[in-house]
Amino acid sequence: MSDQIKYRKIIHVDMDAFYASVEQMDNPSLRGKPLAVGGSEIRGVVSAASYEARKFGVRSAMSGVQAKRNCPELLFVRPRFDRYKEISTKIRKIFHDYTDLVEPLSLDEAYLDVTQNKKGNPSASLLAQEIRKRIFDEVGLTASAGISINKFVAKIASDYNKPNGQKTVNPDEVEDFLENLDIKKFYGIGKVTTEKMYQHGIFTGKDLKLKTKEYLEQHFGKSGGFYYNTVRGIHTSEVKPDRISKSVAAEHTFNENLTSEIFMQERLEGIATELEKRLKKYNISGKTVTLKIKYSDFTTQTRSKTLPYFISDKGLLFETAKELLYQERMKDSVRLLGISLNNLNTEIKKTIVVQLRFEF
Repeated sequence: MSDQIKYRKIIHVDMDAFYASVEQMDNPSLRGKPLAVGGSEIRGVVSAASYEARKFGVRSAMSGVQAKRNCPELLFVRPRFDRYKEISTKIRKIFHDYTDLVEPLSLDEAYLDVTQNKKGNPSASLLAQEIRKRIFDEVGLTASAGISINKFVAKIASDYNKPNGQKTVNPDEVEDFLENLDIKKFYGIGKVTTEKMYQHGIFTGKDLKLKTKEYLEQHFGKSGGFYYNTVRGIHTSEVKPDRISKSVAAEHTFNENLTSEIFMQERLEGIATELEKRLKKYNISGKTVTLKIKYSDFTTQTRSKTLPYFISDKGLLFETAKELLYQERMKDSVRLLGISLNNLNTEIKKTIVVQLRFEF
């Protein structure tokens, strides 16, 4: 491990149940109660759940019906993305008091490189404590933090002492920390890859470390080299404060499942209009249009087409999406449609998602 990587000081700050916590802060009557944002007991999907709701197994991306089944006392509130963005802006201003190397991942989390910081404080752990205290004092919300030598370990560490806590993994602790980690806790390893890891006898970081790079690349493709390095604490990705979009997307969850392509076509036109607005705002165009379809059983399908020229016009977006819609028959009724554009005409580093109005 190079000295440059070994001694980098990275903080990953993650707000605690951000959307739900904002709602509870703004409406005291919701405090201490199981709360879901972005769903309903009849329709929709949970965007965020309070810690009171999580005790009952309510999670983000869960259907409102299932969430209510898990927690009969669950309260639902409409998401207010303008408010969340307003709070997020205040939090990021606090971050920038410490370093200009701030890389937001979403409204509620960010990486900070404090190797060289504006406070001249050599302790990243003390800086994280101070940042979390300021967020609580100035904004009224709690945050958790992970501190380590790279982004990968810092992000895993931030989840350890949630809510309202932090964990530091010092340079000489990194490899032991990763070896003892359950493989499903590794950032970037989802359910499908976890199951595949299990099939290869990989249950912990230590099991992963026993596999050769050639073995991992043979069975996990290009990701194999990534897994080989990260379990050894090697992750060279820098904190990038000026990330530009690699794709722009808009999607819509419907009040009732759609069974007719004609109705779907009508909705796609509105989604294309919303997508055009965001593209124009950032002066972005792209060549690859992807149609996202989520069926009533929550399975998701994507269909893509790459054009020989850049587009950003809603008419071309809609026509391409419509062509993809009729590419093959639907396997079930549809609860969500989305259009994304990538292969952009910009330097590519981040995903922008247009948050459309939720229906209940």
